[in-house]
Amino acid sequence: MTDTPTAYRVLARKYRPATFAELIGQEAMVRTLTNAIATGRIAHAFILTGVRGVGKTTTARILARALNCVGPDGTGGPTITPCGVCEPCRAIAEDRHVDVMEMDAASRTGVDDIRELTDGVRYKPVAARYKIYIIDEVHMLSKAAFNALLKTLEEPPPDVKFIFATTEIHRVPVTVLSRCQRFSLRRVPAELLERHYTSILAREEVAAEPAAVRLIARAADGSVRDGLSLLDQAIALAGGEPIVAPAVRDMLGIADRGLVLDLLETAFRGDAAGALRQLGALYDGGADPVLVVQDLMDLVHLVMRLKLTSTAAEDDPTFEGDRNRALPLAEKLSVPALARAWQLLLKGLAETQSAPSPIAAAEMVLVRLAYVADLPAPADLVKAIVSDGGAPKAATARAPSGAGAGAVGSTTTAQPRVTSAEPSGAAPRMALALAPEPAEVPTAAPMPRSFAEVVALFDQKREALLRSHLFANVHLVRFEQGHIEIRPTETAPRDLANRLGRLLSEWTQDRWVVSISQAEGQPTLREQAAAHDEMLRHEATAHPLVRAVFETFPGARIEAVRELAREAATPEADASEDTGEAEDGP
Repeated sequence: MTDTPTAYRVLARKYRPATFAELIGQEAMVRTLTNAIATGRIAHAFILTGVRGVGKTTTARILARALNCVGPDGTGGPTITPCGVCEPCRAIAEDRHVDVMEMDAASRTGVDDIRELTDGVRYKPVAARYKIYIIDEVHMLSKAAFNALLKTLEEPPPDVKFIFATTEIHRVPVTVLSRCQRFSLRRVPAELLERHYTSILAREEVAAEPAAVRLIARAADGSVRDGLSLLDQAIALAGGEPIVAPAVRDMLGIADRGLVLDLLETAFRGDAAGALRQLGALYDGGADPVLVVQDLMDLVHLVMRLKLTSTAAEDDPTFEGDRNRALPLAEKLSVPALARAWQLLLKGLAETQSAPSPIAAAEMVLVRLAYVADLPAPADLVKAIVSDGGAPKAATARAPSGAGAGAVGSTTTAQPRVTSAEPSGAAPRMALALAPEPAEVPTAAPMPRSFAEVVALFDQKREALLRSHLFANVHLVRFEQGHIEIRPTETAPRDLANRLGRLLSEWTQDRWVVSISQAEGQPTLREQAAAHDEMLRHEATAHPLVRAVFETFPGARIEAVRELAREAATPEADASEDTGEAEDGP
């Protein structure tokens, strides 16, 4: 008989904090809870919010132990440092305490689940000081479930505590938030994560390069659990060997920062073709285009900081080794050029994340970045125009190197215009004119001769919403050229008459008055079209050939009737076709 192998515990579970002292990066919350427990001012409901993996559920379990700990001798009270050896501490840590109930709101969202919970609130704790309800992902509860919880949450028994956790605090009703003490768990800084992961590697007796651990800490994006999962993956990838930075880069799809700096320098030189070649080499090497654009943004931000102060990022290990190469860029590039590059990359990042082909989107971002690298700043353009004692000069913008003749934006010439309305001796005013084309004079639309022609005109002018209301929700009382009297239905917009008159006057270049009447008026165009269609169907049904078809094929029916001799040639026919019902004609 063979022994059952011990199941491996992932690092995120093995090194889950058991006390507040082991919880990293949440000092403000720990200090508040420490003072609350020390003074006995313990709230009846807590809500913990933050991104995934920062310790919300872990904090809830530690708080449950802190409130129910009785100490090694069984005489202790609530404490910020639970002993971990008493029966309540051990039972809560092993998820078997009868008075600490943890519920996942993502799978139990209904009002019946909450009613079952609130029914148990009225009973005293069985073996603990407090009965504690931990509801994870509380934002997933339905509206009815939240309402069922409100009264109990506002006035729970003194020996009941609620602890909620959520990643989407904006989806929790304000009525629930107002009844809870809120703690926002912040993202853990990368340098703190790096120290934490280094200590875990030491306990696991795994060797790793500091640069490799730094990459994992950066990729964790403030989430302790995400970083531990990546650390587990890196240990498995190393296979007993030391964890090295190149292997971690390949695992994460991160490009070498030196190569990304080369790419940024090439783009700033205006070499679009060279930048595309370098991006292609990074992509073939396994780099993620989205992460490449993010790295470019980080480097532009670093160059901007160095432009403003040469001592920037000296103590930031994330940019160790990048500063020396970024300093020459900061000396060459202007603040407007860097700000322009940041805006392009910021917009390009969203495009790359949502594009069907991220590599294609990233290439377009680089082309735009290389193109604007050669464009002068607006201030330099003005100086160039008014230089040489006020004589106008043409300002040209060169295309990026590598662009062929006839490329878009290869050469643009701005011809200045001098106005001489200044007093004698004053410098002439300069205005940059790009030879605008003469504006087209709008032509008047034909004057409608009927209300159906008015509807057809709105269709022609692509005013679909108003055209729909005129067709279906307006009873015509009187129509004259320049004057329309209508009775709108209750579903028509209140300003329909004003908009109808204004647009008709604008399009026909003649004055139109539209007034509201209480008279019955004609049926709407939709009702007229429906009546006409019904008449055509009746006539078609009475036709001998149609009756013969019905007798031969029982169950057959008329789908649509069209008048062949009166195809949609008049505005009235056009109006009737847009109902979405049967066409006109027998």
